[in-house]
Amino acid sequence: MILRVKKLHPQAKLPECKSKGAVGLDLYSVEEVEIPPKEYRSVGTGVAVEIEKGYEGEIRPRSGLAVKYGIGVLNSPGTVDWDYRGEIRVILFNLGKTTFTVKKGMRVAQLVISKIYTPKVIEVDKLSTTTRGGGGFGSTGE
Repeated sequence: MILRVKKLHPQAKLPECKSKGAVGLDLYSVEEVEIPPKEYRSVGTGVAVEIEKGYEGEIRPRSGLAVKYGIGVLNSPGTVDWDYRGEIRVILFNLGKTTFTVKKGMRVAQLVISKIYTPKVIEVDKLSTTTRGGGGFGSTGE
């Protein structure tokens, strides 16, 4: 598979894996953004991608930012549809106690490419039964 990437900003960096076993491609900020505690901001990466039909991109948080600063991706995982050609932006939130500054060139999230399956949707009058049934939100224990 080839991921075609277009730089939309002169300081943009191509997404890249930092180790041989890495699944996520690191995404980098092209702007400096301050995120006060308990708030969120959209951060530009300065890149657009061409994902092959039948696949999607998932924007996921970086564990290092989460554990060190309480920074996450608000709509995690964010979805990049295969037919989207605009700039990839990342919505970061701050659960920390102090303002967090995203610096230019900082790794802010990861892009994971996944196969998608689009089901045929049909309406039915009845669904099959299971032991669990409609139990959710903690119904199977802690």
